[in-house]
Amino acid sequence: MIREFKNKFPNIHPTAYIDDSAVIIGDVIVGKDSSLWPMTVVRGDVQAIKIGKCTNIQDACVLHVTHDGEFSPGGAPLLVGDSVTVGHRATLHACTIGNLCLIGMSATIMDGAVLEDKIIIGAGSLVPAGKQLESGHLYVGSPVKKIRPINQNEMAFLKYSAEHYVKLKELHKNS
Repeated sequence: MIREFKNKFPNIHPTAYIDDSAVIIGDVIVGKDSSLWPMTVVRGDVQAIKIGKCTNIQDACVLHVTHDGEFSPGGAPLLVGDSVTVGHRATLHACTIGNLCLIGMSATIMDGAVLEDKIIIGAGSLVPAGKQLESGHLYVGSPVKKIRPINQNEMAFLKYSAEHYVKLKELHKNS
């Protein structure tokens, strides 16, 4: 379901794939060749959400923002970069995700967190509000801790995963 909220309608690139069971509301941009999979919710009702190109948001993810209020003056958008893989059931809330990142299944990224480019977040991990994570590393735990630099194979996988989902979304669009 794709719907308007307060005169803001999602802007979805024609090459993107949105599963019929996904819900996209309000001030949302979905970039070229990106994909949103079954039961995903992207709710840009009180701030903007921008999803870059070649990014995949997998099944049952929740993406939301922070409203303008006493504890969050101006509110906060959600910005997701290019070629990002967001694993099943992850939650992204008013944070910034760089390019070529992998967010593990059931991970949670909180308000104001900033993930630089080329980061892997382990499954089930929690990135606390306001935390800034350095590029090129694996982070795991609740709260996350920097474990080690990403190796060459993992770096190649970040690109592979994004490219695989571009191909997979084409299969779904054409079925």
